[in-house]
Amino acid sequence: MIELLVGIWDYVIPFLIILTVLVFVHEMGHYLIARRNGVRVETFSIGFGPELFGWNDSVGTRWKFSVLPLGGYVKMFGEMDLDEGGEDKKSLTEEEKRVSFIHKRLGQRAAIVAAGPIANFLFAILAFAILFATVGQPYTAATIGSVQPDSAAEEAGLKAGDIVRRIDGATIDRFEDIKQTISLNTGTPLAVVVERAGEQIDVVVTPHMIEVTNRFGHVQRIARLGIRSAGVDFIRRGPGMALWEGAKETVAFTRLTLEAVGQMIVGTRTAEELSGPIGIAQMSGEAARGGMATMLWFMAILSINLGLINFFPIPLLDGGHLAFYAVEAALGRPPSVKAREIGFRLGLAFVLTLMVFATWNDLVRLPVADYVRGLFS
Repeated sequence: MIELLVGIWDYVIPFLIILTVLVFVHEMGHYLIARRNGVRVETFSIGFGPELFGWNDSVGTRWKFSVLPLGGYVKMFGEMDLDEGGEDKKSLTEEEKRVSFIHKRLGQRAAIVAAGPIANFLFAILAFAILFATVGQPYTAATIGSVQPDSAAEEAGLKAGDIVRRIDGATIDRFEDIKQTISLNTGTPLAVVVERAGEQIDVVVTPHMIEVTNRFGHVQRIARLGIRSAGVDFIRRGPGMALWEGAKETVAFTRLTLEAVGQMIVGTRTAEELSGPIGIAQMSGEAARGGMATMLWFMAILSINLGLINFFPIPLLDGGHLAFYAVEAALGRPPSVKAREIGFRLGLAFVLTLMVFATWNDLVRLPVADYVRGLFS
């Protein structure tokens, strides 16, 4: 019982706090742009299911917390009127039409839908900016401090003191750029340009693929060059530069995430790396124990992922709605109700399947899974 309570305190509570903040940011994006465009917002809910508690504001929006705290939603007046010729729509008064979501222009509806994911990206930029202005931005010169024996770097002839200038044509400004590039490699050769004694030297390095076990017991195959930096510095940025560097960091992590997803799709990276709610809860607990800076960094990364996933053109997600709006812009009319219903059902099936798969990944990584497997081996 005590272990259960400790687990809830260490993992579940931080997970719910982090998720609540990110969901609030996402839904607030929808809410603000909806209100900006004159749409009546009926409900702003953190969580799903029966209401736990809430209140009504002066414009008639019900703000509430619901029983299942794994998400949230904003319900707008007229949002569910899929059939533009439906009787419900025809019966609206002119005043109701002015505040109805479905009666807004296509551009307005698209802006309202896109505002949620965009808010997540803006949160990430702000979180990085706060970190860079207070704790400092990690900066390590792209200089090799040491080369490990029998490593890929030693095999390629890299030496301590070499300055890495480019990898596969991409400019390298700091050691962190090297780490990000190698993290996406799957054991394929890399064209590396280093500066040594004032001269530029071209080498080809093929990272070694090794298996590592992280703090959660997850076994992963990662690429490793076998080099260490010469030291790590933290540079505090002014407000303007912190925001700029925060934006650059957000773009970099977005690119890395997209490339990793692409590798999973084509099969060069295993989908077993996907984590579900259990894995995210574990990482949330570890981030919380690492202190406020670590927790804020983790929230920024998670917010980027949340925003990115919602932009994917999957019916049921924000990106699916935007895809329907793109069809509407091209055809001059929205897709048929039947087409949208089929799309939403397929989207729901895809999202649920992905969730089950990711949760299964989490479960098989738990210590109890090893125990159960041992009983039958």
